[in-house]
Amino acid sequence: MISLTDLLTADFFLYALIAGISLSVVVGPLGSFIVWRRMSYFGDTLAHSALLGIAIGLITGGNPQLSIIISCLLIGALLVYLDKNPNVSTDTLLGILAHSTLAVGVVLLALTESVRVNLEAYLFGALLTINSTDLLWVVVIVALVAIVLYRFWNDFLSATVHAELAQIEGIDVSRCNLYLVLLIALTIAVSMKIVGILLITSLLIIPPAAARKFAESPEKMAFLASLIGAISILLGLFSAFYFDTPVGPTIVVIAALIFLIVNFLPTVQQSNS
Repeated sequence: MISLTDLLTADFFLYALIAGISLSVVVGPLGSFIVWRRMSYFGDTLAHSALLGIAIGLITGGNPQLSIIISCLLIGALLVYLDKNPNVSTDTLLGILAHSTLAVGVVLLALTESVRVNLEAYLFGALLTINSTDLLWVVVIVALVAIVLYRFWNDFLSATVHAELAQIEGIDVSRCNLYLVLLIALTIAVSMKIVGILLITSLLIIPPAAARKFAESPEKMAFLASLIGAISILLGLFSAFYFDTPVGPTIVVIAALIFLIVNFLPTVQQSNS
């Protein structure tokens, strides 16, 4: 069995650690907006649609990561457009898009005999298989998302807290909504190898939900959510190594445990006092 020292100096572990911690920087703020706006279904839909991008990338022989990003961005833009002009309710529309894009992706992969892909890695993540190219994608996208978040933070916040008032103040609320969904789409696209399609929304929601209890301001909630996300990824990596469990699900389990401790530990303390 590999020693802890060897693990900490192994390239695959360092790549995984850097990618995970980098991702947590933007997962906190974006996840906070998802919680504030109650957009968890948007995140689920974007995550499920990513498999369609994988299928298209592999079938066409293109770069799968680029195909995933393009697919997520297109689906994100489509969601924003359809949400403004709904012929059916938003939750119904999201459910249809989420499951149909996932199903189409699986069917396309199954019909292409020349393509063989490990779907489990995309569904549940394969953080320890990240290479230098994957890491570069993560760092570049995270940097881009962080810059846009910093630039439009006040606009995003105003549009979230009171959209009508923000509109009166001259803020383009529709543009803010589009940018925010596209940022979430980009983050989901580069997060798939870390926690997988089926679990990325959990990583976006659980840390902000845990941080909300201690948040005295939106900025503090975003910061604490990023911190909890980073701790979840760090502890998840070491726990997966120690217990020999899948990394993506282990990270989500750690985040869920932190959420439970944060929300129920004070109750236990009060009952004992």
